[in-house]
Amino acid sequence: MAGFRIRGESPIELRAIPHPAVTVAVEFGDRPFDIHGAGGGMRSASLAAGLAFSAFQVRADGIECVQIRLSPLIAPPVLGLPLAELRGSVVTLDDLWGRDTPRLRERLHRARTWPERFALIDIELMTRLRAGKPVDPEVAWAWRQIAASHGQARVSDLAARTGWSRQRMWSRFGSQIGLTPKRAAMLVRFDHAIHRLACGHTPARVAADCGYSDQSHLNHDVRAFTGKPPTAAANEPWLAADDRAWPAHGGAA
Repeated sequence: MAGFRIRGESPIELRAIPHPAVTVAVEFGDRPFDIHGAGGGMRSASLAAGLAFSAFQVRADGIECVQIRLSPLIAPPVLGLPLAELRGSVVTLDDLWGRDTPRLRERLHRARTWPERFALIDIELMTRLRAGKPVDPEVAWAWRQIAASHGQARVSDLAARTGWSRQRMWSRFGSQIGLTPKRAAMLVRFDHAIHRLACGHTPARVAADCGYSDQSHLNHDVRAFTGKPPTAAANEPWLAADDRAWPAHGGAA
């Protein structure tokens, strides 16, 4: 979770790049932002972006918001829908939570400090999590194996180790996580690689350490997820609020 307060004389622009989590942003300063991506544009004070969304541009005349990254294991009950319905799209949080979203924005606006705002978000998420249906234990285990291996787990072995057939694993994983296991592994591996690049490691070293066949394979995946080459993608400003990429600048601003 991260808090942003960005103000200036001219509109600010940021790019959001894919992440192996569902990204939720709630603006509480009465400054809706404009979102432009492959799926078109929209104007909203909240958003929810599914796993492996296409990189999109955010433009606003100043912004005060909280960003939350939800594990795909808890996102379905919190959002109130299977991730297969969200997939890689970006929707307004109002579409998912209805009137509860403007009420949450109002409470965030009245809060005086970032810890108060984060506590309000925690309460909202936990209330929805307890009321929802969790993903299957086998699906959760498979996702954790993919995440723990930084996307290098042999996805062909996942079904066998759960006792499920390959067809059932692929079907259940896809309906609940929103991606096939193979695509999920690609996304997790990309995320690990882009953080290594943001920390200053060379593309050649990152490709070798992260399980890519060669540097061109790394270049291909980074472009597929961000639309930019590795050296440019590693400097995306959205990573500046990520305490794994930039430890000195993470957390509430």
